[in-house]
Amino acid sequence: MNLLTNDSAVIEKTKELCNAIAQDIEFVTLQGQVERFLEDDAAKLQYQSVHERGEELHQKQQAGVELGEREIKEFEAARTELLENEVARDFMDAQQSLQTLQQTISKYVGMTMELGRVPEPEDMEQSGGGCCGGGCGCD
Repeated sequence: MNLLTNDSAVIEKTKELCNAIAQDIEFVTLQGQVERFLEDDAAKLQYQSVHERGEELHQKQQAGVELGEREIKEFEAARTELLENEVARDFMDAQQSLQTLQQTISKYVGMTMELGRVPEPEDMEQSGGGCCGGGCGCD
């Protein structure tokens, strides 16, 4: 018998959780910040430019090339300007918050499956971090 069929109680409860997340006012606000950014071509271009320049500088460092003071200052100035752009800044904050939320939810679900019960706060603290809350050999 397949326990995780589309009509199982676990899937229904998962859908309820997803619905609760999708209707949460903080989640809706974060989604709105992402959408506002995606609709702002200038902010997207500015973000992409800074991101690509950061990647270039990182690759140069990885290759052992010493970065010049001028290119560092230019990158920092572009980054500062990006952070002054409210739409881009809100997007980056929302992106971080959504990623943290997703990791926290995944950790709770993983720990629940590992422990066979809902994790207590001390369980979460003891698990430290890692990709799956510990116990999978990936820490």
